[in-house]
Amino acid sequence: MEKRNLSEVLENNDYPGRGIVIGRSSDGRRAVAAYFIMGRSENSRNRVFVEDGDGIRTQAFDESKVEDPSLIIYAPVRVLGNKTIITNGDQTDTIYELMDKQQTFEQSLRGRTFEPDEPNYTPRISSIMHIENGNYSFAMSVIRTDGGDPSSCLRYTFAYETPKAGEYRFIHTYKGNGNPLPSFEGEPELVSVPDGGASEVAEFIWRSLNKDNKVSLFVRVTDIETGKYESAIINARK
Repeated sequence: MEKRNLSEVLENNDYPGRGIVIGRSSDGRRAVAAYFIMGRSENSRNRVFVEDGDGIRTQAFDESKVEDPSLIIYAPVRVLGNKTIITNGDQTDTIYELMDKQQTFEQSLRGRTFEPDEPNYTPRISSIMHIENGNYSFAMSVIRTDGGDPSSCLRYTFAYETPKAGEYRFIHTYKGNGNPLPSFEGEPELVSVPDGGASEVAEFIWRSLNKDNKVSLFVRVTDIETGKYESAIINARK
C-alpha cells in the first residue's frame, strides 16, 4: 500500500466525517493517536470535546440547540489499564465493559452494528492501543453495511503488532461528501504524520481538516517505555 501524507488525504476529502489515526513516531519511541469529528448539521456541529478522567467525552456547546443527543453525545476515548479505547460512538463503553470481563476487542463488538441513522447508516469505527513493558500494538475495527443495505452487516478487524516507526493507519466514516454519505471501504489507509508533541500533531491535523466542517480534535502522544502521555484538544467552538 502506498503511504501518503495525512494532510494530502484530508485536504482531498472535504467530509471524511469522523476519523481515527494511530501510529508510531519516526524514532519508534512514541505511540500517537488522534480522533476528530466533523459535522454538516447544526446538531452535529454543536459539540466540543472535554476531558473526562483519562479519556474524553463530547458535550453540547449550546444545550438549548440540542436536537437529538443519541448519536452525538458519547465518550470517544476511555482508558482500561494499559489499553486506550477510541471510537466514534457509545461502543467505547461496550468495549470497555466487555474487555473488563476478559472478552477480546473483536468479541466485545459482536453485539454492535452500524449506526441507525438512515439513510447514511454511519459505520462504527473503533480502535484500541495496548502499551505494556515497552511493547506497543494496536487494532482497528470497521462495522458497516454492505453497499448501503442495512439488512447486511460487514465486520472488519485489522491488528497491527509491533507497528513500524513512522507509519500510521487512518480509518474514517465516509469516503467523502454526498447524500447519502458513502461509507468508508477497504483497509485502513497508510499515512505519514510529522513528529512532534500532542499540540504540534493536533495543529497539523486541524489545519488539514475542511474549515467549514471540522468540529473537534483530540490527540494523545504516549511514551512507549514509560506509558506517560500528553494530550491536546482543539474545538471549533469555544
